Amino acid sequence: MSLVHADPPDAGPVTGIVLAGGRSSRFGSDKLRAEVRGRPLLDHAILALATCCDTVLVVVSSEGPAPSLPRDAGVPVLVVRDPVAGAGPLAGLVAGLEAAAEGVVLVVAGDQPDLRPELLRLLVAALGTASAAVLADADAPRPLPLCVRRGTALLAASAALATDRRSLLEVALGLRPVIVPEAAWRAADPDAAWQRDVDRPEDLAGH
Repeated sequence: MSLVHADPPDAGPVTGIVLAGGRSSRFGSDKLRAEVRGRPLLDHAILALATCCDTVLVVVSSEGPAPSLPRDAGVPVLVVRDPVAGAGPLAGLVAGLEAAAEGVVLVVAGDQPDLRPELLRLLVAALGTASAAVLADADAPRPLPLCVRRGTALLAASAALATDRRSLLEVALGLRPVIVPEAAWRAADPDAAWQRDVDRPEDLAGH
């Protein structure tokens, strides 16, 4: 694993993946439909990715209705069904990677309403020639947002999904990622907004 480096090569085409297949069990209802700043919670992650991706894929569970999607994203936004019920975010990642075009893939969670485009661009730039890039909080790598190279990540995630070790972070670390330290990402996100997610209704306070 290495730290973010300067002057990375151009990433080329980038596909965005929003993991949106959770059950919202702690929220009590479909949290991704909850209104945040006049829009469904899910819209915010989609629109953040749309600022730096050529296509955005929204991965949802195999059951239930398809989510409503923002019409003002400016890039194609498509729904992908995760055929593996109850297998967690790693299964959603595999489904998204299978549907993505070859190249660089930027992955976020659907319940992250405050992702800054500047931070996402920094993560893509940090990838360089590596297989993955992650952000570190107090020197501890975090699983999302995550930037990966599609082919390598799909092989690793599919292999992990076939076992009982289905940790998204373990898969990312197995790719020997570039780690973007706090000193680097704070310039793009001074308030650490990327760390905010919504698990319970009270988490919407202040949004």
